[in-house]
Amino acid sequence: MPKKTVHDLNVIGKTVLVRVDFNVPIKAGVITDDNRIRQAIPTIKLLLEKQAKVVLFSHLGRVKKPEDKAGKSLDVVADALSKLMGIPVKFVPETRGQLLETAITSMQVGDVLMFENTRFEDIEGKKESGNDPELGKYWASLGDCFVNDAFGTAHRAHASNVGIANHIKETAAGLLLQKEIDFIGTAVNNPKSPFIAILGGAKVSDKIGVIKNLLKKADHILIGGGMSYTFMKAQGLEIGTSIVELDKIDLALDLLEEANGKIVLPSDFKVTKEFSNDAPYRIALKDDIHADEMGLDIGPKTLADYQTILEDAKTVVWNGPVGVFEFSQFAEGTEGVCETLAKLKNATTIIGGGDSAAAAIQMGYEHAFSHISTGGGASLEYLEGKLLPGVECIDEQ
Repeated sequence: MPKKTVHDLNVIGKTVLVRVDFNVPIKAGVITDDNRIRQAIPTIKLLLEKQAKVVLFSHLGRVKKPEDKAGKSLDVVADALSKLMGIPVKFVPETRGQLLETAITSMQVGDVLMFENTRFEDIEGKKESGNDPELGKYWASLGDCFVNDAFGTAHRAHASNVGIANHIKETAAGLLLQKEIDFIGTAVNNPKSPFIAILGGAKVSDKIGVIKNLLKKADHILIGGGMSYTFMKAQGLEIGTSIVELDKIDLALDLLEEANGKIVLPSDFKVTKEFSNDAPYRIALKDDIHADEMGLDIGPKTLADYQTILEDAKTVVWNGPVGVFEFSQFAEGTEGVCETLAKLKNATTIIGGGDSAAAAIQMGYEHAFSHISTGGGASLEYLEGKLLPGVECIDEQ
């Protein structure tokens, strides 16, 4: 059954609790990437158009001890949202109590209020991340209905999503959460063929469930990044000092056998003798990596091979960079993948959050994809075919 969305709610004059994902990177008090804030604005605007009072809340980083609170207040995020929307956003530096309750009861239709980092509730035990029932019940008491628009935490049962949903009359998905469900869910459950998955990143262990699930659906799975060396080691190839998970060699071999040719590994690499952007490198074929060399990017032949496979794709899901894209010298493969997907005609292209999303945005391809997920861990679990607590707790239509 499809989930109820914000469009289905009658919110005139009501206080709507909205769980957003404002877990943004902040350095020296400055937000360095406001993508997640911008992605939440359509839902906020729609609720305001529907004459609601909007109460926003989010986590920011990990908070386990009192000293962890430093630099983790959402006040800077409230200021950023206010500027982006061109309206005042009242910030309450509390997660519960009289100050917060009075501020909410004083709200008028069209007001937006944000309260403090939900993870501050984890300092005296995991009340937020442990889905403490009393906390969920308390937060639910602050509003009339609940909208979850935080896909980034949808794979976790927290007090600020599942806890509230269990104690409030009406729940719905926000526009961003619905978009994630539509794009990633359709790609996994009913993709148009040819369906190509591109999986990178450092570890095979992070992607085991994804690979197993996508092998049932995908026409090809293109492997890149650090995880490719574990597969190569499983094939008996020399990988030098490249990153490898030795305890996953047998698993990698099993996956290759199960794939029956669907898994495509790199044929060449950029290799170097030190982990540095300035290190001299050479292009090495997969059977020509020396014992003192490490691979830091896919090579030009691999990129060309992958581009050929992608030419006719109708659905593409990409999760994980194919090289050390933080080093400009070894970002060519990841940038090539970005550019290739951006130019695909009549294809649904989805980036599954995390580093690959950061790479695409950093390289200027933010608007060239059908969808860039805001949730790395959540998108991975969704690609595995798992049920996400933050989605399951939403009312069905």
